[in-house]
Amino acid sequence: MLNKIAFSIGPIDVHWYGIILGTAALVGLLLAIQEGKRFGIVPDFFMDLLLIGVPSAIVGARLYYVAFQWSDYKNNLVEIFMIWHGGIAIYGALIGAIIGGYFYFRAKGYPFWRIVDICAPGLIVGQMIGRWGNFINQEAHGGPVEESFLRDTLHLPNFIVNQMNIEGVFYQPTFLYESLWNLAGLLLLFWLRRRPFLRAGELFFSYFIWYSIGRFFIEGLRTDSLDFTGPTWLASLMNALWSPMTLVFEPGVMTYGGNIRISQLLAVLIIIAAIIIIIVRRKKGYASAHYADPIISSKAPAANVKVQNEELDTKGAEYDSNRTV
Repeated sequence: MLNKIAFSIGPIDVHWYGIILGTAALVGLLLAIQEGKRFGIVPDFFMDLLLIGVPSAIVGARLYYVAFQWSDYKNNLVEIFMIWHGGIAIYGALIGAIIGGYFYFRAKGYPFWRIVDICAPGLIVGQMIGRWGNFINQEAHGGPVEESFLRDTLHLPNFIVNQMNIEGVFYQPTFLYESLWNLAGLLLLFWLRRRPFLRAGELFFSYFIWYSIGRFFIEGLRTDSLDFTGPTWLASLMNALWSPMTLVFEPGVMTYGGNIRISQLLAVLIIIAAIIIIIVRRKKGYASAHYADPIISSKAPAANVKVQNEELDTKGAEYDSNRTV
């Protein structure tokens, strides 16, 4: 088993989990900065966004988890603040980061949809890297499997197989499945953002659609899912949608005794909502701007706006000359 502590500074232990999450945030930031340069957005804008987005994501992740596990906290409210005891959720982190980002974008005068498009690859690469923190902590795994499945069927290297051995039982490396799915999603977003048909906001929605598809199927393998007891017809629908996975995998046990996994239901709702929003925005003309169009802050000094417009109009003309509809 890998040591969760990377190194110690006196009495302070520095955990690999924190290092991995920090690396994930840094790589996501660098991607956003690099793409922002194409639109004349200074790096400081994204660095400040990170300072707002990370705390907002942590608060959102914790509140989301506590809301769905309120019975564990209602008699011990102090425990809500003890986040180091575990209990965060990625969808809550996304909600928190989006809310924090929205107010930051408004303060800076940038259109929300244009900036979240730039940030979308950074979000998915952050999740791709961050899942390896779960690997180090031996958490967010799937149900029990045979060692031969990991070694002979999946052909995983020893360091992954050994880390999936928890107290003598081997488990599904769902962290790896999600990390690889996010890697494929990152490549898809890189390809999409250079397509002439892409409108403002659609790269962000594409990120949510891709991530939610993978999360729906991978979530069904996990044994730590937040769940609830819902109507039988809804549980049957979720099971039917997940049923193709049974050709290869066994579903994970629902820890809390419900019949519907919250993340699976939310994933389905997000996919449907994102597709509907893309269609409606196009039909109603709300998505008239293309991804490659100039991005100008409404609060930028007039002289800077004029210079930016001249530079970006030149780039836009070059882009339009090569664009096919």
